Order: sequence, then structure tokens, then C-alpha cells
Amino acid sequence: MKKSAFTAVFFSLCTLLASSQLSAEQMKQLGSWDVHYIALPATFLTPEIAVEYNIQRSKFNGVINISVLDSKSQQAQQVVINGIAKDLFGRQRKLEFNQVVEGDAVYYLATVPYQNEQLYNFTITLGQGEQQQQLTFSHTFFVD
Repeated sequence: MKKSAFTAVFFSLCTLLASSQLSAEQMKQLGSWDVHYIALPATFLTPEIAVEYNIQRSKFNGVINISVLDSKSQQAQQVVINGIAKDLFGRQRKLEFNQVVEGDAVYYLATVPYQNEQLYNFTITLGQGEQQQQLTFSHTFFVD
């Protein structure tokens, strides 16, 4: 599958799965950005996509997808992105984001290991020039 087709397949998959055990893709307006984010099990990716983006498919691995759009123009933004995932015991995991650019689309992928019914609180820092924003959200992962 070509990279340009990945975005359509990935977001279509996320939309279809939203009615099952996932929350649909979510968006928060932060400053002048619309920040779209989703967390899902890595097993929802096809083996080909997982290999292409160096993501280990496992029922104990989650994928975080972040995209940043200018609120007015809806153009994708390239940002500096860092994040942590914190569990209920206070243990923190640093998220290592990989930037994916496909035509006009830009998004950031990270993985996080989990156990069944594990809740993570995510804190993602986004920066571009002088603008710095923080995205926070929670997600519970389930082993399928």
C-alpha cells in the first residue's frame, strides 16, 4: 500500500472501529490549532502498515496518532512534539513520536505498551516557533 493511501485507510479504519471498543478520533482547539488525536490497539493496523511504519503489532501495544491543523486554513502543521503516558500508579513512559508526511498531510505516531484495561493519562507538548500548546487526554486500552 502506498503511503498516500495510508491516511485514508487509517482514518477510515478508525471511524469504522469507533462504534466498537474505540472512542472516535477526537479534536481539541489549542491556540490557533485544531489538534486531532486517537489512541488504538496496534492490532487494528494491517501487518503491511505496521511494517511500513515500524510499529510492532501486538495485543499489548497501543498506537497514538496526532495531527495538527491550522484552525483557519486547515493546513497541516509540522510541529515539535513530545509526550508522556502516565498510568494510575504514577509510572511514566516517554512517547517517541515519528513524523509521517504524505503529500499535504502530516501526522505523528507513537506506541505505548499496555495491559488489559490499562488507563493512561497522556500529556503531549506541541511547539512551533513561539507557539507552545499542551494536549491532555486519557484512554483505556483493552486486550483483544
